[in-house]
Amino acid sequence: MQCEFAYRGRKVSASEIEFIRQLIAAHPALSRRRLSAKLCEGWNWVQPNGHPRDMVARSLMLELHRAGHIQLPAQRFRPPNNAARHRAPASPLAPEAPPLECSLAELGPLAIRQVRRTPEEKLFGSLMQGHHYLAYTQPVGEHLKYLVWAQGKPIACLAWSSAPRHLGPRDRFIGWSAPQRRANLHLLAYNTRFLILPWVRVPHLASHLLAQVARRIAADWQDL
Repeated sequence: MQCEFAYRGRKVSASEIEFIRQLIAAHPALSRRRLSAKLCEGWNWVQPNGHPRDMVARSLMLELHRAGHIQLPAQRFRPPNNAARHRAPASPLAPEAPPLECSLAELGPLAIRQVRRTPEEKLFGSLMQGHHYLAYTQPVGEHLKYLVWAQGKPIACLAWSSAPRHLGPRDRFIGWSAPQRRANLHLLAYNTRFLILPWVRVPHLASHLLAQVARRIAADWQDL
């Protein structure tokens, strides 16, 4: 296959570019969004969880358009600025609590809840904004948010996202070549935030939470 264009590690041949041109010509009334969905259908281009890679397909088509390989229809909708739309919460929703100092066994049962797209997501963001040294940032792309409860109170927050495509120290530590990284990157999750609330002082809690999340994150990711 002769490569005519490359995008995010994917080589696009002349015949594939022609397929996209014909797709656009066959559906002149479709928006760019719907065309990207059609392209995913035509190429069976899906994520490991089976969902279409429509955002990547849309970006690919836009780059091909900018390079002059295809002609997309005029843009019909301009999405809002995500930085403005997802403003960080102004202050924590949960007030600071008295110090919680005990052993892990004395802490009692933990409830670890994935809160993305739930009513508790706002509390998660507020706690991150108020107590994490990097504050709150709305993740981009696929991600998970965990809120941990004990004794009826939130005690910790963990955020995970799709792994960055290029991370030199990580790839050198694993020992990946470039082809291995492209083949296996989807198997990694990136821990973007980890917060134990400052009034919680429980030895070994951090490693215990990481172990608990590690056991369930693969299944939770498939449910996105």
